Amino acid sequence: MSAPHDHVSTVVSRILSLEELTALLEKIFLRHGTSADVAQVLAQNCAGAERDGAHSHGVFRMPGYVSTLKSGWVNGQAVPVVEDVASGFVRVDAQNGFAQPALAAARPLLVEKARSAGIAVLAIRNSHHFAALWPDVEPFAYEGLVALSVVNSMTCVVPHGADRPLFGTNPIAFAAPRADGEPIVFDLATSAIAHGDVQIAARKGERLAPGMGVDGLGQPTQDPKAILEGGALLPFGGHKGSALSMMVELLAAALTGGNFSFEFDWKNHPGAKTPWTGQLLIVIDPSKAAGQSFAERSQELVRQMHGVGLKRLPGDRRHHQRAKSRSSGIALDEQTLRDLRELAGS
Repeated sequence: MSAPHDHVSTVVSRILSLEELTALLEKIFLRHGTSADVAQVLAQNCAGAERDGAHSHGVFRMPGYVSTLKSGWVNGQAVPVVEDVASGFVRVDAQNGFAQPALAAARPLLVEKARSAGIAVLAIRNSHHFAALWPDVEPFAYEGLVALSVVNSMTCVVPHGADRPLFGTNPIAFAAPRADGEPIVFDLATSAIAHGDVQIAARKGERLAPGMGVDGLGQPTQDPKAILEGGALLPFGGHKGSALSMMVELLAAALTGGNFSFEFDWKNHPGAKTPWTGQLLIVIDPSKAAGQSFAERSQELVRQMHGVGLKRLPGDRRHHQRAKSRSSGIALDEQTLRDLRELAGS
């Protein structure tokens, strides 16, 4: 009688370094029509999200990037136009391109103005944002600056008290330095759940918690497919999340000159996935304030939060996964890696 076999997982993973994954994603972007500059920025952004365990905004997004580029909805060759409009204000026309290259183009001027005036605003319009928002603000915190950003998306959220969707998921991201640790960073959708997380749940056949969304008839549902196929998301916290989502529409679209979440129509571009909206960033130099070092004050707040029993800060899981990925690499299952290599033409 033969000995029983140990259970072996059917999911086989391959390990890539951040550099290997970035190079693969860059090859995909280049093959599907972006300029070298755009490919580099987007590949670093997407690979960084995967490294940090933000799977809903990591390589999961690559088919959507590719289908969007193929559809002609977004200009992968766009060269952002940076406008110096006031002592503390920078404007960028992304030229129907992605928002991250527009941010990269304006970043030196934005930091210079923030350090000079103590605060500076960056208004990006005519842009597409399809990624996590925290990578846009976290680098400023490593430079000792405080950053806040908002971006609106496509209509998929029902305002509190309404019966039809109007707002986007409309995330808010914040980053602040602290003295003895990684920056304090959070990125939250003003919807009850991020749209990417609904897509992942649908793909896995999982049900959602109550209160996340409604089906095509406006009835509460825990079925992610019902939300994606004619339904809609709800704001978090009822009227509170709805008010914040409205604020994001005003700051990211009305103030920048970008589209509201309901102002674009991609029906003539099958495969388009990226919202064509706007983004606002506010960057503050805390060294201009009086009193103790801001980073030390941040650290004191963290100490007190831990002191009252808080085990995990916003961003802690991401930083933990980042450290793990740096030491052990980034794990991708074989099928995902094959799919990426196919998109890259290799």
